[in-house]
Amino acid sequence: MITRRQFTLGMAALAAGTSAFSGLANAAVAHTAKKLKLSTGFGPLVHDPKGLLSLPEGFSYRVLSQLGTPMSDDYHVPDNADGMGCFALDEERVALVRNHELKPADLKKQPASIASRNTELAYDTNPDGIALPGGTTTLIVNLKTLQVEREFVSLSGTIRNCAGGATPWGSWLTCEENVAMPSSENAKSHGWVFEVPADSNGMVTPEPLKAMGRFNHEAAAVDPKTGIVYMTEDRGDSLFYRFIPHVPGQLSRGGKLQALAVHGKPHFDSRNWVNNNMALQQWMPVSWVDLQDTDSPDDDLRKRGAADGATVFARGEGIHWGDGELYFCCTNGGNKKCGQIMRYQPSTTEGQEGEVNARGRIQLFLESNDEKLFNFGDNLTVSPFGDLIVCEDQYTEVVDNYLRGVTPAGEVYPFARLLKQTELAGACFSPDGSTLFVNMFSPAATLAITGPWTARNS
Repeated sequence: MITRRQFTLGMAALAAGTSAFSGLANAAVAHTAKKLKLSTGFGPLVHDPKGLLSLPEGFSYRVLSQLGTPMSDDYHVPDNADGMGCFALDEERVALVRNHELKPADLKKQPASIASRNTELAYDTNPDGIALPGGTTTLIVNLKTLQVEREFVSLSGTIRNCAGGATPWGSWLTCEENVAMPSSENAKSHGWVFEVPADSNGMVTPEPLKAMGRFNHEAAAVDPKTGIVYMTEDRGDSLFYRFIPHVPGQLSRGGKLQALAVHGKPHFDSRNWVNNNMALQQWMPVSWVDLQDTDSPDDDLRKRGAADGATVFARGEGIHWGDGELYFCCTNGGNKKCGQIMRYQPSTTEGQEGEVNARGRIQLFLESNDEKLFNFGDNLTVSPFGDLIVCEDQYTEVVDNYLRGVTPAGEVYPFARLLKQTELAGACFSPDGSTLFVNMFSPAATLAITGPWTARNS
């Protein structure tokens, strides 16, 4: 159980850790809707002779883990590595908690140890008693040597664990991007958030956090000052949610679920697919719509919220907390459907009655109209040097998937180019800022990137 003291200490640590992110919090957006502005970033990318990942000069990567390799618990690394969080365990070691976006039909494609897994700690099983393949694995990594000391399954029996978010009290919120009801493939309902302590030594007992809602979950971010959890939903008509816990840091004790609405503009459409409803740089005050029947057996939570006035977003995906604000991707938002990044600043009295007198506000931080410069942003993280690092997620033949940097001025640059036909996901920095960890989705692999992080050109 997480104690109040653990929560308070975790909040202080996270708040201190985000102080380097003030560049994004204080800067004005420089680009316009007509054309994205470019930054030189860390310089030109150097082609990788291994045919995996091209990086700027001075940077290198190491493959830490990949599909099918044996883990410490006698299982083998599953496929479809997606969202991931990094947590300090001590001065040298970190825990990487990694999602696997797998559905029941993927069982037959997994390593034999996963495809035949039968454990009492699985949340759900198929009719043969085999654990569903979704869930998380945890890697214990030595930052000095970049060696994996241990690797094991930490959550089992879920479906399509897509993204999630790190908590200030040292756990990973892993989110199911699936709303399956009991069927011939599974026994239980899905569409939940689960919590995985970063310091677990093996599989945790799965407990769906049902008060946080049942929907097509994507990612989550926690405000370290309040403990409020913000969540995205991967749908073309998605909502942006917040969960106000009854007890900060103890999500299993329940709370209130709400959806964001642009204040004074009920049923606002932020997608800009047809009309430019949401202008760049324009701050818009918000209010919050209370949501009822959040178990949503008919998967209509977003529809009921929108009918009550909530704002609609274009496929909300990756989300990350910065310095007093958060950023989240809308993968196919914008007139060209190349993607948007939203920026939200909470009220000074967020979640309390007084917030109506000092409302939180939302801004369209970036909107792409050029697929070659920024296309289908998905997972993202706020870097220690103040930029966003965004994972692209598109499978067309037009361009490759990149890690894109976005400066505090809204300028974009390529940081890495993936030379395989899959996506990058789960980008996260080590607490000391020395290493960027990132996943290749399929065949699953986890990479550690190091280099001259202080060398970015202004």
